[in-house]
Amino acid sequence: KKRVHVTTSAFLCLPRPRLSAAETSFSHTGVSARCFSRFVGTSSVLAIMSFFGFGTSTKIHIHFDGEKERANQVRKIESKKGVQTVNLPVYSGKDDISGSIIVQTSKSMDHIGVKAELFGVIEILYDRNNRQEFLHSVKELSPPGTIAGKKQFKFHFTDTNKQHESYDGMNVRLHYYVQVTVSKNYSSNVVETRDFIVQNTSVVPEINNSIKMEVGIEDCLHIEFEYDKSKYHLNDIVIGKIYFLLVRIKIKHMELAIIKREQAGQGVTENETLSKFEIMDGAPVRGESIPVRLFLSSFPLVPTMRNVNNRFSVRFFLNLVLVDEEDRRYFKQQEITLWRKAVDSLQEHAQPKSTMKYQDEDD
Repeated sequence: KKRVHVTTSAFLCLPRPRLSAAETSFSHTGVSARCFSRFVGTSSVLAIMSFFGFGTSTKIHIHFDGEKERANQVRKIESKKGVQTVNLPVYSGKDDISGSIIVQTSKSMDHIGVKAELFGVIEILYDRNNRQEFLHSVKELSPPGTIAGKKQFKFHFTDTNKQHESYDGMNVRLHYYVQVTVSKNYSSNVVETRDFIVQNTSVVPEINNSIKMEVGIEDCLHIEFEYDKSKYHLNDIVIGKIYFLLVRIKIKHMELAIIKREQAGQGVTENETLSKFEIMDGAPVRGESIPVRLFLSSFPLVPTMRNVNNRFSVRFFLNLVLVDEEDRRYFKQQEITLWRKAVDSLQEHAQPKSTMKYQDEDD
């Protein structure tokens, strides 16, 4: 009995025999890999795995043409590895989307077709089922066949009307991406995606009126604010003045803020303060004028978006706030329109020639 007990203990302490690579890869099918390999042989297991696509490592790399020469934007995107920070190439709405795809396999792989798709999608972040595809284009890259080692494909999407600008907000996301699919018969397809940014420029507005308004509290405070225009490009400068016509409240300071108002889905509205800075410190007196000069290029702004595909809107406001000595706040919001200006040419950057004629004192 003691000898049997020692033998059993020694048997239990033996290390588990290692499975071969073929047996380990096949184990996820629910079949006992070692028993199966002993029954049909390891070479048969490898043949069956190759037929069904198990154990074959396939990687897809998507490259856009000329992306190193293009402008790039840093964005956070969701992937299989979680949220990642990546550089994405920037295109205009009228640009063609072209590039190359490299499919690399560790072993020979049979497929029933390779295709590339271009998507434009609006996603409501708090409702993943509320997804709208407003753009979809398909290019068949290869008929059924076999890929061994590395193979390259070309894609080129033309006449795609990318009318909406990319947007990544608090509750909504509008993005564009290219998706490559290698379809298989007996196992799951191999899919890879890559995002890109779309920015659309606008022409200079023909009508751009100034903003002038009088606000206040009866017999206590009466101010008049004025901004030079109501429509600004993203690198513009907001120039204005604040006039104090009546001051019977002890004002401590005054500040100006830029507020982004995002409305998405079924009336869900979020306000985000993008900037806030003080334009006056101390009590003003009647008749005093406070200048305003705000450089918009310092802030993460996007063009104004109104009712994009009946899904969301993005609007911007200048918020003027006065704070008294009792920390009571008096504010007035004024909506402004933002638009994206085309890249200035060298001629626009050059110094303008003077048309003024100088005259000598003797003349």
